[in-house]
Amino acid sequence: MDDARQASAPFERVGRRDFGYNIRQVDEFLTKARNYYNSDSTSANPVTSADVRSMAFDPAKGGYEPQAVDAALDRLEDVFAQRERDRLITDRGEEAWLLQIGRLSAVLRARLHRKPGERFRRPGRKRATSYNVEDVDALCNELLGYFEHDRPLSVDVVRRAVFREAKGGQGYEESQVDAFLDRVVELMASID
Repeated sequence: MDDARQASAPFERVGRRDFGYNIRQVDEFLTKARNYYNSDSTSANPVTSADVRSMAFDPAKGGYEPQAVDAALDRLEDVFAQRERDRLITDRGEEAWLLQIGRLSAVLRARLHRKPGERFRRPGRKRATSYNVEDVDALCNELLGYFEHDRPLSVDVVRRAVFREAKGGQGYEESQVDAFLDRVVELMASID
């Protein structure tokens, strides 16, 4: 590997035979995000905190080290979420922002108050993989503590949550849990 090229790279790279994130895709996305952030216009190729949160890169041999890129994306998402919050408050007032987070919080808390084992759908197919119910419910209990009892919980715990696999349709449907956790991260990033 060329030492000069490695020195100018924004992230460490994995070994030549190991898989990391596609360098071109990461660089293009970060350039787009930086350009939007530095622009005065709010409509020129917008990049939102949701765009950052949902960004995925193809695996590539010798690519960027995934944990370093993910950590940078987490920080970037937080910056964009704060900027979106500040813009909403400036444009429509703090009451509008409080109303927005209050609605989202109510929807999330309603799901968290469902009985353990019944918080999310089960997959429709018997062979579908799904998330382990106990693992997901444990995180849901932590979230209840955060939202209702002011227990400390880092947004990164939610971002990095990993659940064991449940087979035979016995777990929670992955897509529904993932969508819920995306909304939790959205809320936590905008209020922390």
